[in-house]
Amino acid sequence: MTLGPRMTDSGDDANEADNQLVLELYTSDIKRSTQWYQAWGFELVDDSDDHFVVLRWGGTLLFLEQVDDLGGDLPRLAGNIRVMVPDVDRYWTKALELGREVIRPIADRYYNLRDFTVASPDGVGLRFASPRSGGRQ
Repeated sequence: MTLGPRMTDSGDDANEADNQLVLELYTSDIKRSTQWYQAWGFELVDDSDDHFVVLRWGGTLLFLEQVDDLGGDLPRLAGNIRVMVPDVDRYWTKALELGREVIRPIADRYYNLRDFTVASPDGVGLRFASPRSGGRQ
């Protein structure tokens, strides 16, 4: 199986033309990180390589790559991935049930979203959000 979009030598997309912008996260433990994202509902697309996994949320792909020789200390939190869901409070309950490390607790934000952020095993925030009534994304 081909993993995600691949470019040919001419620069043309070899497959999946709509997926040319994909977030790839480095991880120190591919199995732990894969299980962590799957617990939130990410679908496993391909794990045929020991150091590379493709996950999907809806129509969006997320790549995980285990890198054993990153060297040096990496920042604890580099950013977050926002996932829009119909009922953010349900995901908040799940975060509490799973005992996830909370970066920002659930709240109604000034930018018209109700959201919260949890820390992934490798320091990337995963932010679940729903529009507030009458708000925009």
